[in-house]
Amino acid sequence: MAKRRTLLACAIALSVQFAVAGAAQADQLADIKKKGEIVFGVLGTDEPNSFIDPKTRELVGYEIDLAKAVARKIGVKPVFRQMSVAARIPELQQGHVDVLAATLTHNKERESQVDFALTHFVTGSKVMVRAAGGVNTLAQLAGKKVVTVRGGTQETNIRAAVPTASVVTFENTQQAFQALQQGKGIAYVNDESSLLADYGKLGPAAKNFVILPNSIGVESIALGLRKGEQGLKAVVDATLRELESSGAAATLFNKWYGPGTRPNMAKRAFTIHTDKL
Repeated sequence: MAKRRTLLACAIALSVQFAVAGAAQADQLADIKKKGEIVFGVLGTDEPNSFIDPKTRELVGYEIDLAKAVARKIGVKPVFRQMSVAARIPELQQGHVDVLAATLTHNKERESQVDFALTHFVTGSKVMVRAAGGVNTLAQLAGKKVVTVRGGTQETNIRAAVPTASVVTFENTQQAFQALQQGKGIAYVNDESSLLADYGKLGPAAKNFVILPNSIGVESIALGLRKGEQGLKAVVDATLRELESSGAAATLFNKWYGPGTRPNMAKRAFTIHTDKL
C-alpha cells in the first residue's frame, strides 16, 4: 500500500512539473509584453538583411525591418543583439534572445532544434570566383580552396556539391568576402542575395570576379523561435501575413533587394505564405 502511495505521489509530482514547465514555456509572449521589449538575434554583418549603416552606425536591413514590424504588432520595443552564424541557435535555445532574425535557413535538420516562422525570403547558395582563376563550373572547384561562413548551410552545400574542394570557413560574411578579395581562396560561397550585395560593393573591381550561374540548393529563410512557443509564433506569423497582404512585404523587398540596390534583383520570385518545406 505504501509503495502504491509513493508511486502515486511521484506521478502527481511529475504531472505538476510538466504543467509548470508547459505554462512557463507558453508564457514567453506574456513575458515579452511584461518586460516591454523583444530581443532579436541578428548577424549585423549580412547586407542587406542586417548590417551597420556607415552613416548612422545603426543596424538596418530587410530582417531588421521585419523584426521592427513584429515588435510593433506586439506593442514592445525591439532590441537587437549581434551574434555569429554558428552561435545563432545556441543563443536562442539558452534564452539570450527571443527570436532569431539572422538569415536562418529553414531545413528539416533544424526543425528538431527550433521552430520557424513563415518563410520571408527564398534564395539559393551561389559561388563567386576570381575571373583569372579559370573556374567556370562548380566541378572545376575540385581540389581548390573555397571560402565561406562557418556554421551556415552554405558550408554544408558546397561540401556536398564539391566533396574534394578545400573549404575554409570564417566567422562572418565580411571576413569570407575579404578573404576572396585577398586571394586566400579562388571562390566564395554565400546566399545569392547576399552574394549580389557583396558583388555590388566591388565597384570597378567587379570585373575581376564572376558569379557562377548554378545554384547549390534552395534556401528558405525564416525567423527562428524557441520550440513550442505557439503564442509568439502565431503573432510573428500574423505580422508576416499582414505585411504580405498589405503590399508592405513587396515594398520591403524592393527597398533592400530591388532594382537600384546593391543586390539589384529584378523582381521578387516568392510570397510569404507558408512555413512548410
